[in-house]
Amino acid sequence: MRILIVNGPNLNRLGRRQTEIYGSDTYQDLQNRVETAAKSMDIETTIRQSNHEGTLIDWLHEAENEGFSGVLLNAGAFTHYSYALYDAILSIDLPVLEIHLTRLKDRKESFRKRSLIQNACEATFEGEGIQSYIKAIEYVKKEWLP
Repeated sequence: MRILIVNGPNLNRLGRRQTEIYGSDTYQDLQNRVETAAKSMDIETTIRQSNHEGTLIDWLHEAENEGFSGVLLNAGAFTHYSYALYDAILSIDLPVLEIHLTRLKDRKESFRKRSLIQNACEATFEGEGIQSYIKAIEYVKKEWLP
């Protein structure tokens, strides 16, 4: 099984950006831990990150043609306002899991408490830092593998 992991804006700044909120783990730490966990469950991952909304949409569209079984998506700030990303998720015939490092309802800014894309996704994993990704991969193993 192959899954695509798509990370949105500013995730590349992990470990340097608002460490009091996002922690000190770097983006490389995230990649390493996620790849190790997935490999231990016999799941192949491709991890991508972009700060550009259109690129994320293109990757979602291409995921079907590239033979992925599903997508784990941390849309970053696009979570809160991107109707285009919402529509892209609905336009593909693959399950998409929403991932967040933080718990949205606990965020300080009111606009960050709501996910616009949540209803287009099969499930949401949030509030546990990198462990949110690993729990989503465990879900993939349990729910998507025969």
